[in-house]
Amino acid sequence: MTRRRPHPAGTALAAVLAGCALALSTGCGRAPERTADPEPTASSPADVCTSLVSYWVKEALKGSKWAGLDWEQKGMSNEQYEIHDEVLADARAEERRTGRAAAFALTDRETRRRCEAAKGATGSSENWRPPSEQRVPTSGSRPSPS
Repeated sequence: MTRRRPHPAGTALAAVLAGCALALSTGCGRAPERTADPEPTASSPADVCTSLVSYWVKEALKGSKWAGLDWEQKGMSNEQYEIHDEVLADARAEERRTGRAAAFALTDRETRRRCEAAKGATGSSENWRPPSEQRVPTSGSRPSPS
């Protein structure tokens, strides 16, 4: 008695049909349910300041390797970095007294208060100039080639 080998096309068709049946039974064939899109929220300068500064203060408290970046690399203005330094000093003192959770709470509270008082603390570096005020060296001010 000889054994019949399955036909390759029949085997492939059986595999496809089994996959389709499995997909339909698990819900893969249904369209995703539509949910309401969340309303966009506007962020005030104080909100942005609070989020940015409190994040970096907490990273410093945790000893993150990224906490050592400078203020520009962290995306802060000079004013925000000043708030960062003041809040970090207060938070470190609070952490020594009452623990990290209390230091994080102080960070959120003080950063919010100071960022709101400074209206977002968006003042930039004294070195920054708008593009129209940047000075381009004139040909007479360049050193001559030797």
